[in-house]
Amino acid sequence: MIEKDFDISFIADLALREKQIQQNYRPIIAVHKWFARRPGTLFRGLLLSEFLDKPLQEAFYSANSLQGLKIGDPFMGGGTPLIEANRLGCDTSGFDINPMAYWIVKQEIEHLDLPSYVKAANSLRGQLEKEIGDLYRTRCVFCNNQEAHVKYFLWVKTIACRTCSTSIDLFPGYLVASDARHPKNIFLCHKCGQLTETIDRRSPGACQHCGALLSVEGPAKRSHCQCPDCGTTNTFPNKTLGPPRHRLFALEFYCPFCKGHHSGRFFKVPDSEDVAKTRQAEERWSKTRSRYVPDDKIPTGDETNRLHRWGYNHYREMFNSRQLLGLELSARLIAQTTNDRVRNSLATNLSDLLRYQNMLCRYDTMALKSLDIFSVHGFPVGLIHCKSNFLGIVQEHSGLCVGSGGWANIIEKFRKAKAYCDSPFEIRHHQGKKEIVAIKGEWIGDNPNGQHQSGRRSVELHCDDAAQAALAPASLDAVLTDPPYFGNVQYAELMDFCYVWLRRLIHTEPEAFANLSTRHPQELTGNEDMGRGIDHFAQGLSAVFQKMAIALKPGAPLAFTYHHNDIAAYYPIAVAILDAGLTCSASLPCPAEMGASIHINNTGSSIIDTVFVCRSTGTLPRKSIVDSLDNVAQLVAEDLAKLRSGNVKPTAGDMRCIAYGHLIRLAIWNLRTTWDKNFDINKRLSTVAAWILRFGGWPDIEKRLPKPVKSNHNAPLYAVCEDRKHYGATYEEISFFDFVRLPHTETAGTRIALC
Repeated sequence: MIEKDFDISFIADLALREKQIQQNYRPIIAVHKWFARRPGTLFRGLLLSEFLDKPLQEAFYSANSLQGLKIGDPFMGGGTPLIEANRLGCDTSGFDINPMAYWIVKQEIEHLDLPSYVKAANSLRGQLEKEIGDLYRTRCVFCNNQEAHVKYFLWVKTIACRTCSTSIDLFPGYLVASDARHPKNIFLCHKCGQLTETIDRRSPGACQHCGALLSVEGPAKRSHCQCPDCGTTNTFPNKTLGPPRHRLFALEFYCPFCKGHHSGRFFKVPDSEDVAKTRQAEERWSKTRSRYVPDDKIPTGDETNRLHRWGYNHYREMFNSRQLLGLELSARLIAQTTNDRVRNSLATNLSDLLRYQNMLCRYDTMALKSLDIFSVHGFPVGLIHCKSNFLGIVQEHSGLCVGSGGWANIIEKFRKAKAYCDSPFEIRHHQGKKEIVAIKGEWIGDNPNGQHQSGRRSVELHCDDAAQAALAPASLDAVLTDPPYFGNVQYAELMDFCYVWLRRLIHTEPEAFANLSTRHPQELTGNEDMGRGIDHFAQGLSAVFQKMAIALKPGAPLAFTYHHNDIAAYYPIAVAILDAGLTCSASLPCPAEMGASIHINNTGSSIIDTVFVCRSTGTLPRKSIVDSLDNVAQLVAEDLAKLRSGNVKPTAGDMRCIAYGHLIRLAIWNLRTTWDKNFDINKRLSTVAAWILRFGGWPDIEKRLPKPVKSNHNAPLYAVCEDRKHYGATYEEISFFDFVRLPHTETAGTRIALC
């Protein structure tokens, strides 16, 4: 069982490593972007802990079969729990109200004839090279080669001065590239527009071309910019003017002839030929009759209102002419593909490519790469934009991709993702060395046309509200899920950016792609624009959990991940579990995010999820049922020790979220005997809040925690796992329905039954 056999330290170490570079551990996630994917290692660990009677570390790197079990996920999202269950041979049943989530999971699990896909994808890229390859070439400033590849186009937003109509470049700063991955810093001269390399980033000196002093700071600050000609202070954005205009001011390029003897990257200002190609792309697009570029308006929303403030009213306005031309030609070639699964895969690739082929991508001056539009889980409208080479650049001698954001990159990531389905692996770390362990015998797929003819497994995916699911009672052996986190990410608003393109290419799923938007009134996120608050979130979560509780076999687990910075966001979790008639038998910590993620870096947010394990019957350690903040602090300290033994360095935010998990678990335990799910939703929420208020919260727990100690990273992980010795003469168990309140002085090692 998870409560006894889940190894926090072992999984924490793996999950933390996986989240640093997730596509290396779980290449399948590269099928298409989805948000806040939880580690696959976590859900593999949960499944093996629950259903195998052997140590987790022994089972993890071996081929396992859980054939005959059925696993459900009511909030598929990116599909991680279902993928891990499918890989272990389970039948799966998944639901998501968002058609993009449904489609992505379908593309991840569905078997694909990989050689046929690769042939079609390379053919598509070859055709695009013939059609528009010339638009992505530039002249090398070192060897004069006219066939150098533009790697990134760098653009700046412009406005016309309200007094003299002079075009003003909205530069927030003039640093183009830092010396982190280039020998020197590169600055743009605000006078002549040329590039100068300099050693000192803070005092860059004079322009090598015109002699003007280089400036670090740009004129655009806090939505204000002074006209260089007349001195008028202008404000921006101004939505009445329509979509903002841009000026191409620099290129990063790649010259295969110079690369061998050139130090660092290649940069240049656009020459007359580059400007001419920009105009050529605009002219070619103006003469193109669009078949696949969407005309959809951008609806209002918590995230999309930011676009409206900048004058973007239609999705197509977020792309320039060169991008629109490439996307339209790509869609036409995809539509001609006769193999349904290959065509759908290429359509999925196009949808994913959109993340980099738009005018909201930014250029990372440190990493020297494009940041995709969703790098901060929103629609960031910056002043400097980066456009990647649409085709992608491939080194002839190695076959490796140069740069990011082009067709070559997307094809290669997708190929690796689907190859992983046929031959999954795990990565094992030992004494500083990394070993890729092939797990022979496991595979991911639905197998209608694959090689594993004897192992066909059921995959049921539904683009529907799980609260309305038609699941037979006692039909599921477990429910594993990663539910929405209240108010965090507006998945539907963001995914509409891709959906409005994809739905024009998908004809095999008329019902899933029938609606004009992925937005749905029952979506479980807080949304001010749609009037969805925490009561809506609680009601929806409760309805789904109640449905899943009926579908679960007696005593089978409902396990899910959750974290939030606000304890109030946990109250719906408690309400949903109590409404479903379940009890929380464990709250386990596990890394869920990468600390350096742009959207949480330096925010104080936690990277640690709580895994809530809930059942209708079962057992739990008596020591986990405590009645004082001192003992809660002790439980948190024990969790922190296990995380540190797994090479995790918990922050104050992590400690807070771990404490929240225990507080909610205890609230559920203490409220279960008198709970009435028929009360008004706000009364149910306030009941949980009142219990937490009486018991005490994080500030009081924090005072009781010892100062963090350094982890012993050299200690083997198995040395810190909980042993299974009995605490006393008998292994005492108490029923869930024995409502005796447990004093905190009880013997620590006994267990409580949930029956």
